[in-house]
Parts: sequence; C-alpha cells; structure tokens
Amino acid sequence: MNELLAAFHYTSKNWAQIQASRVCGCCSCMQVFPADEIIAWTGLEMDNFDDPAAVDRQTALCPRCGGEAVLGDKSGYPINPQFLCRMNEAWFQRTIIRKPTPKK
Repeated sequence: MNELLAAFHYTSKNWAQIQASRVCGCCSCMQVFPADEIIAWTGLEMDNFDDPAAVDRQTALCPRCGGEAVLGDKSGYPINPQFLCRMNEAWFQRTIIRKPTPKK
C-alpha cells in the first residue's frame, strides 16, 4: 500500500492514537504541535454520547486550523514538515499517484 494512503487512515477515528502521542501534525495546515494542544474532537452525536466505544471513534481537530487531518507520532509515521507537506499534496492538492485499477 502507498505510504501516504496508509498514513491517511490514521487521521480519522484516532482518539487512542492521539492520546498516546506526544507530538502531532496536521496534514491540512502542515503545523506541528504537542498532542496536549488538541482539545476538540468530532464524531460524538447525541445518540452515542454515553457510549464508551464511541469515544474511541472520535477524530481529532487541529488546534491551529480546525481540520480533521491530524496525525500523531504513535501512528508510526514521521511528524515533520516534509512528511506533512507530502500528505497535504496528496490529499488536499490531489496529487497522489495511484496505480490504475485493472478493469474486470
């Protein structure tokens, strides 16, 4: 699997990963920041607010731009400007290169 595609999966439903991380970065604004700066999450609704399993499915919101594209260092991917720039180009500038899917 493409490294950027694999890393993208860690930007959503990432509550546990972010809680275990020390440093995070946003693939949207490409800023690096301490994990404890994240105070906003998305994913809880009124019908699942009391569900402990729903907490684990929350997605971090970037404290700098509000984007839902936060990656923590516990994801195993580098949290540095170079990698965040590559992620930004792939997902927000839509320049990711994928192999064509064979026709059936």
